[in-house]
Amino acid sequence: MQPAIKCLILLAVVAILFVTEMIPLAMTAVMAAIACSVLGLVPQKEIFLGLADSTVVLFGGMFVVGASMFYTGLAQKIGGSIVKLFGTSENSLMIGIMVIAAAMSAFLSNTGTCACLIPVVMGICSTAKLSSSRQLMPLAFACGLGGTITLIGTPPNILANVALKAAGMEHLQFGFFEYAYIGIPITVAGIVYMMFLGKYFLPADATDEIVEVEQEIDATTQSPQKQMICGIIMVGVILTMATSIVPLELAAVVGAVLCVLTGCITEKQAYQSIDWITIFLFAGMIPVATAMNTSGAGKLIAEAVVNMLGGNPSPYTVTAVLFTLAVVLTQFMSNTASKALLCPVGIALSAQMGASPKAVLMAILIASSCAFASPVGTPPNTLVLGPGKYKFMDYLKCGTGLVAVCLIVSILVIPVVWPFFPAN
Repeated sequence: MQPAIKCLILLAVVAILFVTEMIPLAMTAVMAAIACSVLGLVPQKEIFLGLADSTVVLFGGMFVVGASMFYTGLAQKIGGSIVKLFGTSENSLMIGIMVIAAAMSAFLSNTGTCACLIPVVMGICSTAKLSSSRQLMPLAFACGLGGTITLIGTPPNILANVALKAAGMEHLQFGFFEYAYIGIPITVAGIVYMMFLGKYFLPADATDEIVEVEQEIDATTQSPQKQMICGIIMVGVILTMATSIVPLELAAVVGAVLCVLTGCITEKQAYQSIDWITIFLFAGMIPVATAMNTSGAGKLIAEAVVNMLGGNPSPYTVTAVLFTLAVVLTQFMSNTASKALLCPVGIALSAQMGASPKAVLMAILIASSCAFASPVGTPPNTLVLGPGKYKFMDYLKCGTGLVAVCLIVSILVIPVVWPFFPAN
């Protein structure tokens, strides 16, 4: 059997287990990683390399930094300030959280932004007596949406320029703020969707969770000095991430170490603060994403879809189909891999139609960032899985609608900003 077919069968099984949650999500991911080796899709020595992946290390470090904000009472203090600004209603807080997260993610790592804001949102929910499960998924979605606004909002955005340069179309490369023409509309549309429809697919309020958080706050030592130290560490981590002086994961780990050394959090609390479900879920799916790329499974899917389009498809049809294909792929493989796979396909198709590739490429870029229907599609989604006590179906129910909104907005906006057949 061809490796690509093996990988597609494995992916189907993993998808079924994720949706049904017959076994815990993290166990499914770990078993999928082992299966990749048994099926010969990934070398045996690479099965658990995901545990050393830079994003996993970033997760671990930011869990500790975030927990230190909670244990010192800083998160609750910031949360109280935001509650005073936006009020205590679920709707007003959701707007505030999503706007702040999207704005930060446009210029900072969306993963780092989400990790930094999780403890703040938990503090807000505690102060406002709301369940964090009603606010953390909107936070993750906003981080993903905000990453579409600029060239650096999410690192894979630049892959379109790489593909254009490789095709000899360097003069067509996207500018830094050019993404904002579509990024801002889908971000606004995404926030509106969550406010008026998406929130109804979020888990119901968890009263027990609110009580549990309040008890933890009561047991926390509210030291102004430690709050200041913790705040300085967090600001330092954010600035370091923003300026890219050192890799994100290094900034997170150094921040975590400083939190322990300065007494903002004890060593035992630091270990307990790491959400191991998140760690193993994300690390376990890395070999699967790798197998999707190296086995040719992703390419096989792309070729099949292209063949279905026929000889002379409409540019709008191509854009819609490639958007849908990219969305499906990015739920289970990294958006970097899906963009790298589909950008050359989009350029080739646009050349065949005699159309400008920019509209097709932008549809692929946006779609690859719409990994809202799965907890493993993008790091922010994975980060909120544990704290929000979500199930796979929560992402599927709430995120699918958001994906549909992004598709509609993209079909309406992209051809206007980047015409298929621009006038000479």
